Amino acid sequence: MLKRASIKNLTVFSQANLEFASGLNIIVGENGMGKSHLLKVLYAIIAAGCDPKSTTVPQPTQSHLQKAYADKLVKVLRPDGLGRLARRKQGRERCEIGLVFADQSANIQLSLSTASKSEVQIESAPTQWQAKSPVFFPTRELLTLCPWFIGFYDNYHLKFEETWRDTCSLLIAPKLKGAREKQVAMMLKPLEQAMGGKVVVDEQGNFYLQVTGEGKLEMPLVAEGLRKLAMLAQLISTGTLLEQGYLLWDEPETNLNPKLIKVLANVILDLAKNGVQVFVATHSLFLLRELEILAGSDDYAKVNKRFFGLQQTEQGVVVEQGNTIEEIGDITALEESLQQSDRYLAMGWH
Repeated sequence: MLKRASIKNLTVFSQANLEFASGLNIIVGENGMGKSHLLKVLYAIIAAGCDPKSTTVPQPTQSHLQKAYADKLVKVLRPDGLGRLARRKQGRERCEIGLVFADQSANIQLSLSTASKSEVQIESAPTQWQAKSPVFFPTRELLTLCPWFIGFYDNYHLKFEETWRDTCSLLIAPKLKGAREKQVAMMLKPLEQAMGGKVVVDEQGNFYLQVTGEGKLEMPLVAEGLRKLAMLAQLISTGTLLEQGYLLWDEPETNLNPKLIKVLANVILDLAKNGVQVFVATHSLFLLRELEILAGSDDYAKVNKRFFGLQQTEQGVVVEQGNTIEEIGDITALEESLQQSDRYLAMGWH
């Protein structure tokens, strides 16, 4: 579990110290406030600290980690050079990032400068590999990119974020069998009801939506909002998502109507309830309120939650945080939604 993150001079952030909940973490802010940057940096550093199965490195070494962190940060955030991640001010500036975990052997403190092209400096290195890997969901669905995208990405220089390749590789895992099937079936039920069918995959790795009484529907013909739910359903059905330690999801509400957002909110809290540490970045008042309502119910009363509000100041973006939405200050994107409701009601239409 990730307990804390400290950042200094990272892209739009001047300085911030974030205290995370073990269950659900909700990051709220307008466009351009650094929500995606924050999620991607967390993902890249955690992923780079995982055991590289392709090598025989029993424990992380300084030289291995230095390259792994640098490579992953560049491949995930896609800057022209690593130093572009440092907040740009007059003169040279250093970007510092520190992550503190429940297992202190995984703690990491690193830095980079605006002059750096491809190197990070590690001030404090983990002594053990990360016990569990992270999953990153971008704003778009990825099922229609499977399975061809993996080989394409591995064999050509493409300007795609590596999160797409990482998640595609998880989506093609075989479905779960055995004792955990019942647990997975319960979590899949609301998703399959919303989609009107089940996700199936053929021998070539192509995905379909198996609709009761209608047969298989090619995934590109399925509405994009439903494809996002299908992607989530696939990772649950394989057991992959439950085996990972973290889910980082950038604007999960994209292309979803309010009815589907309600389904999504339930599943997000189910994942947190089942031990996955969830990080969600959003500027949707509807999703935020739905998560807040559900988190207050008896079903999810034991799920720890934390809210983060990103605010623009003259010194850069600052982070307000707390255990309730009221503690993170006024968020313009949310205030606009509330003001629109007030204007509509003021028109006197019933």
